[in-house]
Amino acid sequence: MTITRGSEQVNRSASQFPACLAAALAAGLLSTVGFLLPARAQAPEGPIQLKPGATIKPPPQGKIRVQVELVSTPVTVRDHSGDLVLTLEQKDFRILDNGVEQKLQHFDLGGDPLSVVVLFETSSRIEPLLPAVRKSAILFSQVVMGTTGEAAVVEFDDHAEVRVPFTRDGEAIESGVKNLRLGTSGTVLYDALSKAVSMLEARPRERRRVVLVVAEAADTGSETKLGGVLRAAELANVTIYSVGLSTTATELRAKPKDLKPSGFPPGVFPMPGPPGQPQTPTTEEQRREGIDFMALAVWLMQHAEHTVKDNALEIATAGTGGMHVATIRDRSIEKAIDQIAAELHAQYTIAYRPTGAEPSGFHNIKVEVTRPGVSVRSRPGYYLPPPEN
Repeated sequence: MTITRGSEQVNRSASQFPACLAAALAAGLLSTVGFLLPARAQAPEGPIQLKPGATIKPPPQGKIRVQVELVSTPVTVRDHSGDLVLTLEQKDFRILDNGVEQKLQHFDLGGDPLSVVVLFETSSRIEPLLPAVRKSAILFSQVVMGTTGEAAVVEFDDHAEVRVPFTRDGEAIESGVKNLRLGTSGTVLYDALSKAVSMLEARPRERRRVVLVVAEAADTGSETKLGGVLRAAELANVTIYSVGLSTTATELRAKPKDLKPSGFPPGVFPMPGPPGQPQTPTTEEQRREGIDFMALAVWLMQHAEHTVKDNALEIATAGTGGMHVATIRDRSIEKAIDQIAAELHAQYTIAYRPTGAEPSGFHNIKVEVTRPGVSVRSRPGYYLPPPEN
């Protein structure tokens, strides 16, 4: 993957720029940043509960043939206050591939133009939240795309459909989002993600490839497995970001379907948490505590035929170096999009040609920076299948 974009530097604090201005400034003033959740050298065995009688198949042999010339990863760096760090230089970064230090071939901060597939769930499950999603339309053209970006709009329920093909016309993107159509009760999330990755594979290699999905973390009936999606995304240098629509918010806004007494006190719902547990933003967060999304993502990349039922969006974002932002209130949808846009235009992009590592299997990527007291996030690695016999 050959990238020819030059680097640019910005010597000012991220806190000086409101998130809503990040895209406008990114057009020529920002370079790229990255941040890393510590990657695991080995993923834990069996982190996913399989159905009774199911077996783990080995990764498919010879189905993907890839010669990696240039490995690229987004890197986001934040200080102890959570503000983006925008003043690092190439010499401040160190990258290791399976423990072997690599020579950087490309370095940039927020400058490479974006190709974004914006993926919307439109199933009847999220009907109460769809008006708020449509209301956020202007953010995708004015904040996410920036002045040099392009975007496409894809909606999905029980199938995925391209509403707006790739375009730099912001008004076309806004119109596509404002006119999202309510669909059936199906949610083929993994098939939709696979479609988005395939669309991005065909975009020019010098563009940063991003999927921004606005949906619940639920899948009902996809033919594609999440592991296959992650492997394809890594091979194509695609980063996945997600705005998690809240099941709790949906239930609270939905029209009542059963007026029989529930047996629980007012404000307490039997699902999706333990019986009788009040459903609040904090309880949703607590259910995610203790889950190593990075390790799950690595495991899924190694076993491409498998998937998970819960936390799919958080696993997908962790596995590709992106970010998941959960929502609980309508206005949080716009805030989440704004937060993701700010990061997209303030990321470091670094690339290298792998040397001194085994050609096949999972390659662990570790990014370090010399500045103390910062957190670094990047993609955990990439998977290369064994060569065909």
